[in-house]
Amino acid sequence: MKLLTFMNMTDDAPQVGILHKTKNAIIPFSILDIEYKDMLEVIGQLTHAEFERLNLAQEAPDIPTVPLSSVKLCAPISKPPQDIICLGINYREHQKEATQYEPSTYTTRKAYATYFSKRVNETTACGEIIPSYSHLVDSLDYEAELAVIIGKDAKNVSEEEAEKYIFGYTILNDISARNIQKRHTQWYFGKSFDGFTPLGPYITTADEMPFPLNASIRSYVNGELRQDSNTNLMLFTIPQIISELSQGMTLKAGTIISTGTPAGVGMGFQPPKFLQPGDEVRCEIEGIGTLINTIGN
Repeated sequence: MKLLTFMNMTDDAPQVGILHKTKNAIIPFSILDIEYKDMLEVIGQLTHAEFERLNLAQEAPDIPTVPLSSVKLCAPISKPPQDIICLGINYREHQKEATQYEPSTYTTRKAYATYFSKRVNETTACGEIIPSYSHLVDSLDYEAELAVIIGKDAKNVSEEEAEKYIFGYTILNDISARNIQKRHTQWYFGKSFDGFTPLGPYITTADEMPFPLNASIRSYVNGELRQDSNTNLMLFTIPQIISELSQGMTLKAGTIISTGTPAGVGMGFQPPKFLQPGDEVRCEIEGIGTLINTIGN
């Protein structure tokens, strides 16, 4: 099941819904008399009975729907309750290209995952503009990533139990200002500019994805294939990540964990292929969807 946040063209109040099986229409929760104000409430409070009603509704041929073309699609979670937890260098081939680009900033680590956070005041929806900050940034980069959405508070979770705490998955484009990263020799500031977190277009619920995940992940810039990998090539797996983090902190329902990017980002090319105003970036993950954004001036 694919959950989404949307707005009617004549109404500025976001609503939550599911994608109909035809993939060209939305079933608003309100049609089924299921009322939640936003996706964070859905993640934290949706009951099993409501989940089953929604699951059946997406297959119903005669249920009232709203054409997807008649609404504005929002990011599924527009205002994350906390910073997004990110993994750095979680694919081996990306580790190689990053170290070649800037050895002093991207060091090789094997025994433990590298975690950092990404400040997000508001995520960027599919179809929206990513600001280029050309007066500050001369090396704007893209990173297609699988994002895991935690479904219930997780503390001291074992790797074997980790799957039970996953609500679903979405796509995150970890936009990065490489010159800012190099200048500060850390990643927080250069990845946290307003507009640097495209997210969506949907949340695919965990029951629809195989576990462990085995999904292709790709990115394209102006139609040119740049990244082409699979989530099963992560150095640190989703169960390892959830278990390790939950030993020392409580992962609250609605927490977003972005699991790292594979090789093929702009800094990995010789010479680098950084983003320019007008470029279209398309990130795809099998079973989840396609996240498309354009770089602004």
